[in-house]
Amino acid sequence: MEIEKIVQNQREFFKTQQTRSLAFRKMYLEKLKNLIISNEDTLYEAIHKDFGKSKFDTFTTEISFILNDIDYYLKNLKSLAKPKKVSTNLVNQLGNSKIYSDPLGCILVIGAWNYPYQLSLSPIIAAIAAGNCCIVKPSEIAENTMKVMCKIINENFPSEYLYAYEGGIDETTELLTIKFDKIFFTGSTKVGKIVYKAAAEHLTPVVLELGGKSPAIVTKEAHLETAAKRIVWGKFLNAGQTCVAPDYLLIEESVQEQFLEMLRKYIKEFQYTPDADQYTRIINTRNFQRLIKLIDNEKVYFGGHYDEEKLYIEPTIMTQIDWEDSVMEEEIFGPILPVISFKNFNMMINIVAGHEKPLAAYLFTHNSEEKEIFTRKLSFGGGCINDCVMHLSNDNLPFGGVGNSGIGNYHGKYGFETFSHQKSILEKTTWGEPNIKYPPYSEKKLSWIKKLL
Repeated sequence: MEIEKIVQNQREFFKTQQTRSLAFRKMYLEKLKNLIISNEDTLYEAIHKDFGKSKFDTFTTEISFILNDIDYYLKNLKSLAKPKKVSTNLVNQLGNSKIYSDPLGCILVIGAWNYPYQLSLSPIIAAIAAGNCCIVKPSEIAENTMKVMCKIINENFPSEYLYAYEGGIDETTELLTIKFDKIFFTGSTKVGKIVYKAAAEHLTPVVLELGGKSPAIVTKEAHLETAAKRIVWGKFLNAGQTCVAPDYLLIEESVQEQFLEMLRKYIKEFQYTPDADQYTRIINTRNFQRLIKLIDNEKVYFGGHYDEEKLYIEPTIMTQIDWEDSVMEEEIFGPILPVISFKNFNMMINIVAGHEKPLAAYLFTHNSEEKEIFTRKLSFGGGCINDCVMHLSNDNLPFGGVGNSGIGNYHGKYGFETFSHQKSILEKTTWGEPNIKYPPYSEKKLSWIKKLL
């Protein structure tokens, strides 16, 4: 079937009002959950073929997120969909006001390759929960996961409700010529601009989950051991191919040498070797070549070794870095950690604030003033104090970027709201209304209007 025909069929199906039924939404959420569980081994196998991701990492960073998202909506769908009563202002008495969450219609989700299951399926789970039909386009870069997701979805869901579109750049370009009611894209800022421009042709609203250079800041007031352990884990998870990974480290000069040794210790302790389960390979040769060009051997403090045949890059720490170095010009998206030292916390914060707004930011300190400055002065999508990456795991927190790192957010109730229109309804009585707003006007009426409004 041509994709235009499938989208049209989804539009026609949406008009039948079937997706508005909470029982209908829950039925298909349950079905997707059961399919994920019954195909778990197949999902593990596919992602391991793509970039060597272990069952442990796949479950903790992908499958568990998907299952938790489904369980969240199954538990909370009734309260999320319930019309919200709000107060009614004086001029509209006697009346009552409510906000209704209306599904938008036909949604396009364009997933990313680095967490191919989570970043393709979590948005469609929210879209389904909100009562929409959906087209999902998984990333072709992780080819095996794309194929398995398309197979599972297309063999088990009616295409007029949920359809997975297999293909590459040409197919994505084709999709972007079609009018949707919302587009949800996860990926690079460069491609995000293309998606945004295409959506503008149809006045289609978008959610863009992009990236940026997310800093991890460590001051002398931090618990250094904990900070080192958590930064090493967050940075080298998925071989650094994580949109919210610490992109670079800012360390207070007085504790730099001590902290670098701690980083080295934990990298060794976590055993990020070429064949280790806990360390994935780089997704493809193009990204591998891009990353090794960022490694300046004269500035390597630790690591720097790589194996192109295995697409393996050793966790690498680079020191004596300047803001002008090539490794600081773009999001790294790999296992390279540049380190910049600072003496003055406030000056450093001002420098970071002068750059593009990142998707995440992390501060390690026990100093309450530093926490307050970090929270107040830096604009970023979301982050942590004394941890990194883990804010994603709380579905009570919205996840999304700001400025160059994205538009809109999702997770939990925020995902439901993202794929809903908040429709406002004012219902009035037909009695008890004064004639004050109706012509003919007078000075007396104007005096009363001024008091009421």
